[in-house]
Amino acid sequence: MRSVYKQYSSKSLKAVEHFVLLIIALATIVAIGQEVFHIFEVGSVALADLLLLFIYLEVLAMVANYIESGKLPVRMPLYIAIVALARYLILDMKGMSDWRIIAIAVATLILASTVIIIRWGQLKLPYPKIED
Repeated sequence: MRSVYKQYSSKSLKAVEHFVLLIIALATIVAIGQEVFHIFEVGSVALADLLLLFIYLEVLAMVANYIESGKLPVRMPLYIAIVALARYLILDMKGMSDWRIIAIAVATLILASTVIIIRWGQLKLPYPKIED
């Protein structure tokens, strides 16, 4: 009885997981469409628009990667956070205090350093391979 419960609960959670991933992908595609429509409506492309589209692209890539491998690389959300901070800095720099600009720059450097450390760890200290 316990194994049947475990089997069905695992399958149910996987189904919910895939459903939510589908919702995230569809919502991201809608957001991309809205941004492209906005670009055509305004008649020009700003750097902030490109960075926002890049964030959406990274979200789609993260969903695709998760669906393909079943694993979510920690680096992908970090990349999204770096681009989001850069976009925030570009959009609101004129209205920010010097300390806020420095704080965002330091946060970006910390995130970039984290990506480098994670990548170094993957290369130099890989997980041991599990033999079947």
